[in-house]
Amino acid sequence: MLRFAAITTLLVGLLSGAIGGIGAGVAQEHQTLTTPSLVVDLDTGAVLHAEAAGDPWYPASTAKLMTALVTFQALERGDVDLSTPVILSHNAMDQSAAYAGLKVGNAMTLKDALYAVLVGSANEVAVALAETVAGTEAAFVDLMNAQANRLGMTATLFTNPNGLFDRKQTVSARDLAVLGRHLFQEHPQYHEMFRTAAVTIDDRELISYNELITRYPGTLGLKTGFVCSAGRNIVAIAERDGKRLLVVVLGATTGRERSERTAKLFDDAFAGNLSANGQTLADLYNAVETRPEDMRMRLCSNETAAYEAGQNRRYPMGLPGAQSYLKDPVSAPTYSFQTWFVPQPEFVPVPSAKPVLAVELIATPPASGSTVEIVPPSKPPLPRG
Repeated sequence: MLRFAAITTLLVGLLSGAIGGIGAGVAQEHQTLTTPSLVVDLDTGAVLHAEAAGDPWYPASTAKLMTALVTFQALERGDVDLSTPVILSHNAMDQSAAYAGLKVGNAMTLKDALYAVLVGSANEVAVALAETVAGTEAAFVDLMNAQANRLGMTATLFTNPNGLFDRKQTVSARDLAVLGRHLFQEHPQYHEMFRTAAVTIDDRELISYNELITRYPGTLGLKTGFVCSAGRNIVAIAERDGKRLLVVVLGATTGRERSERTAKLFDDAFAGNLSANGQTLADLYNAVETRPEDMRMRLCSNETAAYEAGQNRRYPMGLPGAQSYLKDPVSAPTYSFQTWFVPQPEFVPVPSAKPVLAVELIATPPASGSTVEIVPPSKPPLPRG
């Protein structure tokens, strides 16, 4: 009887171990994730590579590309001009992530604000810019969604002008490619903004986290983004030998992974290793019936180390002992400006509002921003947006 019990215990133990091994294998498999990526010929719209390109995703700061497009259209209509003052309101400063060191009442020109948004990814300035263009943030968001509808961005819904997390706010790699392509082709006069490496606001430097600007020759811009639920996103354009390509990578785990994956896709496409199959960007299907993958637990929790280790094995480019597709840092344009102060109406607190600090009065605005050349640091700080 004792021997039977011992045998039974042994069999149960072996079976449990086998099941546990299978479970561990499944867990290990789920530590890695294929996230959306897309490569498009910028001029023809031909699709050269597409992986989960129609899956809804959280945009993070790539939403600021639509903020730029709506602003460019307002400039064309003459509703505003590049010298129009953009003033930081209480609402603009009531953002969950504000990095530019600004305060309520700080003012800048609209041109300066565009640099702050597109290069420095300043969330508070994006809201102030929206209020300047459309009167209110909500009215500006309506313009963003109307333009998305006109462009056929069927997986896209915007709820704010800066890309800060909202479960209702979605895009797809396909839609971001449509947006980036339209923005770049229709508004060439603003190309310089997208390939600028850093913006200095009142002596505070904000470095662009589009690392390709300084480390991938031929890069022409556009925009990166990060929130925990989205991972690290990028929409990028590069040119080589007269050929222009647009790459979208969403949900990358680290800045290294995002930059290296994007650079490798550019390299493969420029080398002819990715070829068109007759499909165009307009032909890509958006999976509008699905919800975005939420990356928060993978990237901002106690699960992050294990998930990152798995993704590092999947995308080792640039790690010690592995090939890198990036080059040594080179100089790129930067932009700098000074703000001035415009007194704002007294703030009436609401439960969700943050306290507003006093600001010093500066009587007159400084001269407009200027462009210079620098060599940015080889290892920039962590992404902001």
